[in-house]
Amino acid sequence: MLRWMVLRRMLGLDSGSAPGSAAADPAAMAETATVRRIVAELEALEPAQRRHLAGFAYVLSRAAHADLHISAAETRLMEQILMRIGGLPPSQALLVVEIAKHQTQLYGGTEDYLVTREWSKQATEEQRMALVEACFAVVAADHTITAEEYSELTQIADELDLSRPQLNTIRREYSEHLAAIQRMRGRSTEPPR
Repeated sequence: MLRWMVLRRMLGLDSGSAPGSAAADPAAMAETATVRRIVAELEALEPAQRRHLAGFAYVLSRAAHADLHISAAETRLMEQILMRIGGLPPSQALLVVEIAKHQTQLYGGTEDYLVTREWSKQATEEQRMALVEACFAVVAADHTITAEEYSELTQIADELDLSRPQLNTIRREYSEHLAAIQRMRGRSTEPPR
């Protein structure tokens, strides 16, 4: 029930007024118009590019959600990555990331493998490597990659058909963020405040 209420609020269907109330919230209507305009702009992209960006964003969100929480730093980095790789303006990147985050949080366990494998079929080896590297960057946004996050990153790399040497090359770039390495060096794995 709570998920349904959150989804209704996210879609602008629950403005806080009583059910059946005829009064419309002007701010919610303006926000809905903005979202519709952004969706229309996204629809102007080629279908293959939309699918590519949607899958890329979903897998990024999947990685970020491995610890069952997607931080503000992870969200900002996902938006920046989508602006860079997809050439999206900030408003579109924000919308794509928010949709991907909510899909991951609602359907993550069920959709993860399917979305990742489907995206992989259309991607080049370079794109698959770039996605895994972006996933590492996102989960390292809080300066620590937990065991759960690393496990998810490994699973993503496997589903994208990356070899162990390819994964290890990427992992070495983020080794200082691995919680196990931080503990061995006597550093706290608590994120900085």
